[in-house]
Amino acid sequence: MSNEATGANARSADAGNLGYLALGLTLLAYGILGTGVLSGTGIKDAASVAHLVGGLTLFVAGLWQLRSGDGFTGTAFTGLGAFWATWSAAGGASKNAAGLFLLLWALLALSLTLAAWNSGLLGRLVYGLFTLSLVVSALGVLTSTSSLGKAGGWLAAVAGLAAWYSATASLTESGWGRALLPTK
Repeated sequence: MSNEATGANARSADAGNLGYLALGLTLLAYGILGTGVLSGTGIKDAASVAHLVGGLTLFVAGLWQLRSGDGFTGTAFTGLGAFWATWSAAGGASKNAAGLFLLLWALLALSLTLAAWNSGLLGRLVYGLFTLSLVVSALGVLTSTSSLGKAGGWLAAVAGLAAWYSATASLTESGWGRALLPTK
């Protein structure tokens, strides 16, 4: 193993793009499957994506970010990784437990929204729409209103697109040495 992969270089590496790609893909899967646009599918069909991509990948990316000193994305990714891992494992929860779970995690998403508010439109979109998605989905679960569940799915899908776009814009800028996709 070369020295380049250890020490300061490894600690300064940024896992933010990986985290936002994982968040984006998980929110897209959760959102699209929650809308009912794909016949015969539902939110439970996203469980494996939520567990591995959303749970494990986000959690690891979050730990990496925390180690590099990035408290915001480290907290966001580890917290959201825990959310997705728990959500995928709690498939048999009662209606009230599932609704409460979504509402409680909406508090984390709200904290992230407030913390990201000054970071620009994409940050506000990702976390703000995710917060709304959790609240609307929780209300849909608690009231057994499928239209609210579908609306929550659409909000999650748009939040996922915003997270994916943000990571893609950053990756292309890194790869091309200039901004290809607008972020402001």
